[in-house]
Formats: sequence, C-alpha cells, structure tokens
Amino acid sequence: MISEEQFLTSTFWAQELPRDEQERARRGISWRTLDAGTYLIHRGDRVDNWIGIVSGLLKLGSITISGKAVTYAGLPPGCWFGEGSLLKDEPRQYDVIALRRTQVALLNRATFLWLYDNSVAFNRLLVRLFNERLGQFIALVEYDRTLDSTAKVARNLASLFNPIISPSVGTHLDISQEEIGLLAGVSRQVANRTLQELEKAGLLRNEGAGVTILNLERLRRYGE
Repeated sequence: MISEEQFLTSTFWAQELPRDEQERARRGISWRTLDAGTYLIHRGDRVDNWIGIVSGLLKLGSITISGKAVTYAGLPPGCWFGEGSLLKDEPRQYDVIALRRTQVALLNRATFLWLYDNSVAFNRLLVRLFNERLGQFIALVEYDRTLDSTAKVARNLASLFNPIISPSVGTHLDISQEEIGLLAGVSRQVANRTLQELEKAGLLRNEGAGVTILNLERLRRYGE
C-alpha cells in the first residue's frame, strides 16, 4: 500500500473524494515500474486495474493483421485509463507499451468497482473522462484522414496536454522527437521538421528532450 503523500501526488482525482473514500482508494493502489519497450498490457489481456501514469510515457496502440504498428494515443503523467474495460469486464482491445522508463499506479478492480457503486464524486469524474475521450477519438479519426504531417504532430502533442484527462502535465513535457514521431505516426526526421515549424509559429518551444507549450488552443486547431 502506498503512502498518503504518494497517493495524493499520483491521483489528481483524489481531492474530489470525501476523506473516507480517499482512504479506501489509497488502500487499493499499488505501484509498478516498467522499462522502455515493456508491454503493460497486451491486446486480449484481462484488465484487473484502473491505471494511472505517475512518471514516464505510455503508448496506446495495436498491430494490424498486415504487421503495421498503429498508435491511437499517448498517455502522459497524470493520465488515468482503462475504466471502460473494467466496467464492461472485457479483454483489453489495445496494447499499452512504455516508451521510456515509466512508473504506473494500479487501482485494483474491487476498489474501482466499490467507488463506482458508492461514490457520486467518482462517477462524476468518470463521466468527464468518458466525454473527453470520446471527443479525442472522434478528432483522431478526422485529422488522420484530412491533415498533413505538421498538423498531425500538432494535434497529437495537444492531446498530451488535455487538462481534463491529464491535468497535472502543465505546459511542459519531457518527450523526445522519436517519441513524438511514434505517437503521430511519422518519422523522427519529420517530427523534427514539424516541431521547428510549430516553434516558428509561436505555438511551442522545442527543447530537444522536451517541449513547452506556448499556445495550446492554437496547437489544438492547427491545420484548420
């Protein structure tokens, strides 16, 4: 069981819960560390935890029948995911892979379901997350079909700074150009070029091993 300090720093949603629910949630959480390239979840696995990223970076994706790797989303620190698979009690539909050394928090199924059955605050949180994720994935389909590589990189970066899904990210994220390329489905060279374009446009500051967002709203709408 993690300490109260660890719990409060790794769960942005904890402050929304009454004190007794906070304590119950804390008792249901454990931590795990993944090396770069490690699968946290394989497609088809049973999901027994609601998962939060404490540090590092995860990639949500899959491999097509033809062997092509497809990325659906990046999961930065502060992001919690997997609630849909827990509620539907079905195998995971996508792979989840660590792009770098990553620490995750795992809220076990029993505690998650207890909060779902008993906590009004927790259910309000889930509704917000479901609504925001739906919007993200609709947008993903749209810009994958209509936007050029620069706009794809811009929109993918913006999704990592979503204040509802990942409120603790702030305006800076440690992320390499290679990782950006993997998330946006472009090469590292293309990612480097597009980051320079976005920096010239005043939307972000490219810092080599990370980016600082200067105008999130324009980054979200880049390419319109």
